[in-house]
Amino acid sequence: MSETRVTTAPPAPDAAPAGRPKGGRRGLPVAGRLAVAAAIAAVCIGAFLFLFIEGSFEFAFERRLTMFGTMVVIAFAQAMATVVFQTITHNRLLTPSIMGFDSVYILMQTLLVSVFGGSVLAATDGTPKLITQTLLMVGFTMVLFGWLFSGRRGSLHVLLLVGVVLGLAFRSLSDFLQRLLSPAEYDVLSARLFGRLSAAEAEHLPLAGAVCLVVGVVIWQRRYRLDTLLLGRDAATNLGIAHKRELMVMLLLISVLIAMSTALAGPMTFFGFVTAMLAYQFAGTHRHVIVLPMAFLIGLITLAGGQFVMEHVFYASGMLTVVIEFLGGAVFLVHLLRKGTL
Repeated sequence: MSETRVTTAPPAPDAAPAGRPKGGRRGLPVAGRLAVAAAIAAVCIGAFLFLFIEGSFEFAFERRLTMFGTMVVIAFAQAMATVVFQTITHNRLLTPSIMGFDSVYILMQTLLVSVFGGSVLAATDGTPKLITQTLLMVGFTMVLFGWLFSGRRGSLHVLLLVGVVLGLAFRSLSDFLQRLLSPAEYDVLSARLFGRLSAAEAEHLPLAGAVCLVVGVVIWQRRYRLDTLLLGRDAATNLGIAHKRELMVMLLLISVLIAMSTALAGPMTFFGFVTAMLAYQFAGTHRHVIVLPMAFLIGLITLAGGQFVMEHVFYASGMLTVVIEFLGGAVFLVHLLRKGTL
């Protein structure tokens, strides 16, 4: 009598036991990791808002609350935009800044000062200027996207290359115009050309928060489509995803988030890269249902915790964004050298 053998197929490479993140990593389940990140974020936020208040509590708390609102908007916009951008480009080293957003913002500020003088920056501050800057940056990127994707040979790689070239061109033009400014005007301008959490006004936060909320809802509704886009163009198309249309929608959402963040608090080139990198490391999975909230929480921890440390340990409250950009740039170079290519 012949013996019948029952063979079991080996598990898929990405298969993982229930409660453990994919990739075979040991430790907390993904829900537990999100809970830990949320708890740390709550501690950092509480420390920033309520500890070491001197003088009038109402005045200090109102100032801190405005800065915290700015942190929420910046952390959300930069984290969501960077994670989505890295998903559609299939590259975890690229950030939306590669498309020239920072360069467009710098050029607009430089042109304002060059044409109307340094006093125009303070005179035009307000919600209309915030909306105008956001619309100009989004309009620039959508014209670029529409032009590059209108032809048969339009591709994301061409879009990235053109974005890099235009970003360098805008920066070169900005540098040339800045050399023509007087020292006083250049000093006023230079204060606007790097990210500042204290730069945002309280009246801007409701609009910025509403825009981020709407965009966040749209991205969250597409979280499973983002998982599918990770499989590549051919696989996503075979699974019923209209790849080109979905790509354009994601690029539009990224443009709105980065434009709003930059117009609100200035350019922050490497902050999104740091939050996305840490989010993937701590989440232990590529699923956007976990990575997106993890990136947002890490962004809040970085900004709220970092601001608390800079204010009360190093007594350099205005240097947080400078430190983040320096460390983020260093980490970016290390990853680039280790990988050897973009």
